[in-house]
Amino acid sequence: MILLQLSAGQGPIECCKAVSLALKMIKKQCLAQDIKLEIIEAISATERGCLKSVLLQLDSTADSEAKQLALSWQDTMLWVCQSQYRPKHKRKNWFFSGQLFDIDDSKFDKGVTFQTCRASGAGGQHVNTTDSAVRATHTATGISVRVESERSQHANKRLARVLLFQKLEQVALDKMTQQETARWQQHWEVERGNPVKTFTGEKFTLKHDCSVNEGVHN
Repeated sequence: MILLQLSAGQGPIECCKAVSLALKMIKKQCLAQDIKLEIIEAISATERGCLKSVLLQLDSTADSEAKQLALSWQDTMLWVCQSQYRPKHKRKNWFFSGQLFDIDDSKFDKGVTFQTCRASGAGGQHVNTTDSAVRATHTATGISVRVESERSQHANKRLARVLLFQKLEQVALDKMTQQETARWQQHWEVERGNPVKTFTGEKFTLKHDCSVNEGVHN
């Protein structure tokens, strides 16, 4: 299973706008390459049409096609544009990043427990009278996620699986040693000056793409 997470990190609203523009471009690429795209989770920013982060699932007949597309959006990227939210702001460089999660589907349900419960959000009579919400818990770590965004229990269970394993992969990355963390931080700072993709202007035009010019790297 191929997951791609786009994030504005701790960047300002302009970085969040870049994430939403990148999402639109990825949708077009998936349509052109016959790759199925599903938005698993999207965290909105304060301004309309801006995203702090978005988690995508990519599926294709040939898994390599979905992975190649996801790889082309991995690492730090740059959007060069005058801020539409702060017109007088001198800064024009807005960074965001992409992270690929290549998850082994065979691990699904191993060491994971599922609990159903009544959804708490709005949704009318159906939500209030059925146990459609699902909590997935990884037994070994105690890490859990709760999903109630879909009307059916089956759909919520499927999303809970994806979110849980993405979260476990992220935790594994976060548990790097201090030395590895320092090395990664240095790498991050270097990559800010060498983005894999550079976009310009309000139309988010792609001006530079290392994944195309130099080949997608693993």
